[in-house]
Amino acid sequence: MKIIAVIGAGTMGNGIAHTFAQSGFTVKLIDISEKSLDNGMATIATNLDRMVAKGTITEEDKFKTISNIITYTDIKDGVVGVDLVVEAATENVELKLNIFKQLNEVCSHNTILATNTSSISITQIGAVVAHPERVIGMHFMNPVPIMKLAEIIRGYNTSDEVTKIIMDLSEKLGKTPVEVNDYPGFVANRILMPMINEAIETLYNKVAGVYEIDTVMKLGMGQPMGPLQLADFIGLDVCLAILNVMHDGFKNPKYAPCPLLVNMVRAGKLGSKSGEGFYDYSESKKAEKIAKQFIS
Repeated sequence: MKIIAVIGAGTMGNGIAHTFAQSGFTVKLIDISEKSLDNGMATIATNLDRMVAKGTITEEDKFKTISNIITYTDIKDGVVGVDLVVEAATENVELKLNIFKQLNEVCSHNTILATNTSSISITQIGAVVAHPERVIGMHFMNPVPIMKLAEIIRGYNTSDEVTKIIMDLSEKLGKTPVEVNDYPGFVANRILMPMINEAIETLYNKVAGVYEIDTVMKLGMGQPMGPLQLADFIGLDVCLAILNVMHDGFKNPKYAPCPLLVNMVRAGKLGSKSGEGFYDYSESKKAEKIAKQFIS
């Protein structure tokens, strides 16, 4: 396996492309937007510069990594001759199903089709392609080049052979792969999102403020980031989408998103990427200043 296509040049897509390229694979990075591709490549270059500055890679490694990535705006052109496609588009069921329908048309039947979805059913995605045994979840954590975990999700039809290939491939990328079964939220988000949602409920019910909630979880539970800061980092829209998938999938009220989260997303307060969430990022990308909405 030498040539990989990555669909989507956003936060996760460019991180996945960077990781494969740095491990010596040829990567075809595909996005319908030329601007997204430019931004994605700029992010990869910035992250590589950081690694060079820290001494973890050389200038030559950086140059090789960037030269391993070719960009495309058309799926059909981008997937020619690839062994694996990793889809990393926005967390939206219709969008992902459409992409996989296209992949079914343009990829050979032995191309492995992976999705970086954080919660959407692999079985549901697999159902829209011929040979669903080659469809698998390959859920990386953000930031992809740094985080060691790869959650490998078997759909109902995913074959043992494909699972083994992807588990071994993840190790070649320097990741620790963990095999899980296909139920809403998998393992990572099934545990993480209710915790984040409960932290938002605690704020919503005025039990404590943003600073207090995050400090309790950081100093009391040894978490490197408090749950509200982490929600801002992930993106409140992403948190809401995952909670909705779990709530729809399990029909259990414990996964119902907090009304405060719903309102913030409606108001466009999506966390660090929009400049404001539970914290204000207008002056610094660090979660140091609490958003004015939550200062009593």
